[in-house]
Amino acid sequence: MTVTLSEKQARILLVDDEEQILFGSSLFLKASGLGEALTLSDASQVLPLLEKEEIALVVLDLCMPGLSGQDLLQEICYRFPQLLVIVMTAVSEVATAVHCMKAGAFDYLTKPVQKDDFLACIRRALDLWRLRCENRTLQESLLTADLQHEELFAEIVTGNRQMHSQFQYLEAVAGLGEPLLVSSESGVGKELVAKALHRLSGRGGALVTVNVAGLDDNVFSDSLFGHCRGAFTGADREREGLVAKAAGGTLFLDEIGDLEHKSQVKLLRLLQEREYYPLGADSPRRSSCRIVAATNRDLRELVARGSFRNDLYFRLCSHQLQIPPLRERRDDLALLLDHFLTLAAAACGKKKPAYPGELILLLATYSFPGNVRELKGMVENALALHKGGTLSLESFQKSMQPSCRGAAGVEESAGGHPFAPFGGHIPTFQEAEEYLVEQALKLAGGNQGIAAGMLGVTRQALNKRLHKPPRPRG
Repeated sequence: MTVTLSEKQARILLVDDEEQILFGSSLFLKASGLGEALTLSDASQVLPLLEKEEIALVVLDLCMPGLSGQDLLQEICYRFPQLLVIVMTAVSEVATAVHCMKAGAFDYLTKPVQKDDFLACIRRALDLWRLRCENRTLQESLLTADLQHEELFAEIVTGNRQMHSQFQYLEAVAGLGEPLLVSSESGVGKELVAKALHRLSGRGGALVTVNVAGLDDNVFSDSLFGHCRGAFTGADREREGLVAKAAGGTLFLDEIGDLEHKSQVKLLRLLQEREYYPLGADSPRRSSCRIVAATNRDLRELVARGSFRNDLYFRLCSHQLQIPPLRERRDDLALLLDHFLTLAAAACGKKKPAYPGELILLLATYSFPGNVRELKGMVENALALHKGGTLSLESFQKSMQPSCRGAAGVEESAGGHPFAPFGGHIPTFQEAEEYLVEQALKLAGGNQGIAAGMLGVTRQALNKRLHKPPRPRG
């Protein structure tokens, strides 16, 4: 097998209290073309060595005298989070190994280890290390780069710098065949990102989209892989799956964090071997599609809880994209509002109305838990109710969830203490009222109408409070 330059550069550290195992494993890795591995038989020397040497992968025996492998793993994951660790364990310690996986280990092997399994595990870890190196290089090179194909991002309305950097990253990885994981909250436009990536890739095949949330394993398998005639009762003809329909193109799997465990195993095989079995088939089919997965959940947390496979997670995150929520790019509000007004007016057959300048201030005080999708719904609802003249603020105010009003841009108190603005003591009603009015006006940019709406009072009531004599100080 051809050895990549990245594999030659990657340094492996073997840690085991049995010198014979260290010697044999080191020779085997060198004979396999992976270079000279470093070896240590004393666990207490590992951390000092990692401080001095650049290591890509640690192969760690869990059962050692002195500092245990579990304790050492925790220290490595805490102090060197970029390091990949493979743990070695006896068959009777599998539960312990699984605990180590949740703690951050890349994989585990049970002794005695077959040479092919050992080498395959090492290569998988080095593949991930190489991809991480590529990602770091890409990110560094993109800091000052301009978009090469700005027109392909036209569907994503934004002028935000952070979004622009994400587009640059998409351009850089579009031509690669490895999976892309898109992480973001619901409603930011993950499918639009998948479309942009597909267009950038220049792939001749189709973009095929499927939401995997709620699919049981049988439906998932039949949908993605298809079935042969006679595979089950009622299967009177062969059915082509979505993987085949996406041949030479892109398969977009939305809500991947909700995928059932059995289905995760099948998806892992598709990613690792580039092959799959239609239901009822005896021989595998080859896949030529690129996988783009999206989630609004923290997959790493799901891995720690044991509800998402660690190996599948590492396969999916070869390349990663994080789309910021709308509350972190409020500079896009005016662009998006104008865009959605244009679309909604055309759909309703109405003239596009003007809107008051206060509307942007109002929207900027809202945290948008539903993100861009929620803003689009607000605009469509407002235009449906619009009778003429300038667009009213009222429908937007009614659409806003009270618990999310005023949440955008609020700074947390020092130490997270709820009464920190009052010196730590419980405020009087008058102190609390003055503070709330002050904060509402600050968030509303001084607009009393918007501030009153945030506080749940009329403008006249707010005006009265503003003209009350100040309470005595001291």
